[in-house]
Amino acid sequence: MSVLMEFSMFPLEGSGSKSAYVAKIVKLIQESGYSYKLTPMSTVVETETMHEALKLLEYSYVQLDECERVYACVKFDIRQGRSDGMHQKIDSIQAKIDTPIHT
Repeated sequence: MSVLMEFSMFPLEGSGSKSAYVAKIVKLIQESGYSYKLTPMSTVVETETMHEALKLLEYSYVQLDECERVYACVKFDIRQGRSDGMHQKIDSIQAKIDTPIHT
């Protein structure tokens, strides 16, 4: 099974950049060993089970537990019988167009 989870999470308090908070979460994801892709607006992570994805989401929140208010936006693509969905989806589109996809 492939569980693609796209999410963004950051504190709402304060002003200015939230990159230090996002960096804490990205470091956690790196250390988890899951395949991931950081984008300007969110992070996509691929796990084998929904339980793993939700656990990673919870651990991400723990990185911000000192914050009074946290914003999170989460989307899932769950597919049985698929692995490496993060790359398969892009490859499928790439095969249908004539120009390279910028990733």
